[in-house]
Amino acid sequence: MTSTSQPPPASGAREAHPEHLAHVIFITASAAMGGFLFGYDSSVINGAVEAIRDRYDIGSGTLAQVIAIALIGCAIGAATAGRIADRIGRIRCMQIAAVLFTVSAVGSALPFALYDLAFWRVIGGFAIGMASVIGPAYIAEVSPAAYRGRLGSFQQAAIVIGIAVSQLVNYGILQLADGEQRGEIGGIEAWQWMLGVMVVPAMLYGLLSFAIPESPRYLISVGKVDKAKEVLGEVEGHKIDLDARVAEIDLAMRREHKSSFKDLLGSRFNFLPIVWVGIGLSLFQQLVGINVVFYYSAALWQSVGIDPAESFFYSFTTSIINIVGTVIAMVLVDRVGRRPLALVGSAGMAIALAFEAWAFSADLVDGKLPSTQGAVALIAAHVFVLFFALSWGVVVWVFLGEMFPNRIRAAALGVAASAQWIANWAITASFPSLADWNLSGTYVIYTAFAALSIPFVLLFVKETKGKALEEMG
Repeated sequence: MTSTSQPPPASGAREAHPEHLAHVIFITASAAMGGFLFGYDSSVINGAVEAIRDRYDIGSGTLAQVIAIALIGCAIGAATAGRIADRIGRIRCMQIAAVLFTVSAVGSALPFALYDLAFWRVIGGFAIGMASVIGPAYIAEVSPAAYRGRLGSFQQAAIVIGIAVSQLVNYGILQLADGEQRGEIGGIEAWQWMLGVMVVPAMLYGLLSFAIPESPRYLISVGKVDKAKEVLGEVEGHKIDLDARVAEIDLAMRREHKSSFKDLLGSRFNFLPIVWVGIGLSLFQQLVGINVVFYYSAALWQSVGIDPAESFFYSFTTSIINIVGTVIAMVLVDRVGRRPLALVGSAGMAIALAFEAWAFSADLVDGKLPSTQGAVALIAAHVFVLFFALSWGVVVWVFLGEMFPNRIRAAALGVAASAQWIANWAITASFPSLADWNLSGTYVIYTAFAALSIPFVLLFVKETKGKALEEMG
């Protein structure tokens, strides 16, 4: 008991600088391939939506369930990844995710029927959920303290790059198929190639996992201290006191409070106010309809008269805007703060969504939007993605990582993340039917959520910039 009350040994970890930073960057980038696959697998379905509808002759409700069902796998994968990683190691967890990504890609590309396509989507979702948890955790555990923020941003950068690459690949495949999503290339329809190409990055992820070391934190937890020292010397440099560094990590793990669901309750059946704030942030992030862009944009543009090739091109350009916005957020989040970015993003999204709602209210002429409304819809869609990416796309995850007190952080983050997956599913599953009902009205709903997020931030969300984690709560 007395040992846990002593200050941690002075290992010099805070000033640690690896002898070969490029090698540490390689390790981090390899782990972030899981984030790339997260983004790629999440959005590649965008190119196959209308082809799946036509191939299996299904209505909007059934189509929505096939698209959204992957999110069930995401939730399960995210919920179980931590335990799997603690039991068999971070690297083994990555390798399992890589296998699941590969199997999902092959199965989705060569389905026998709609039901097994849905099954392979769930398997891919499970891999996404695992990658969403294990990537950031591993990167944090192998990054030197002086570089942790920048290296930690690799995961988010990889996700948005994965989204962009998936849309570029979809566009390229469509060109090879003469603009037909069901056009054949080598005896297989174009949309099947779109889903199957993910085999390449999935296998690369698996291969890279054999080239990077296990997390020193996990190695210490299973008694492999000598191996842990070797890895620590590799990623933090040999100038630090490795014995003292191992002692620090071991002490920190023994001191950690394993938060539980019960810790989140202020009364018998009600969450603590701070937990509700976290849930609210997660819900608003999804209820503005951002994933409609990444799952349905090609189908959306085709529904208002834009030809498939152009619709795929616009899906790619919005994903590039997503990258630009994410970079802006990464630059500004520690300079201007989380709250100002969230408020600017909410206002920008609300205005852009309102313009989209107006544009989609116009009657189609020969199956197309009038030229003015068509141009407004395209510009507003790109502006919406930009404002989301430079604000809520990044700051929500920063808030969730910082805003909770130490004793409940892990459990509260898990509840907030679960709320996010549920809201993501609700938006994804409802959009096709809502669009059939009234496309403009659907965007009015998203506009309302973007507008409501402004008073929510002003009234309930506190700035976390520049505060120690111990100050939160």
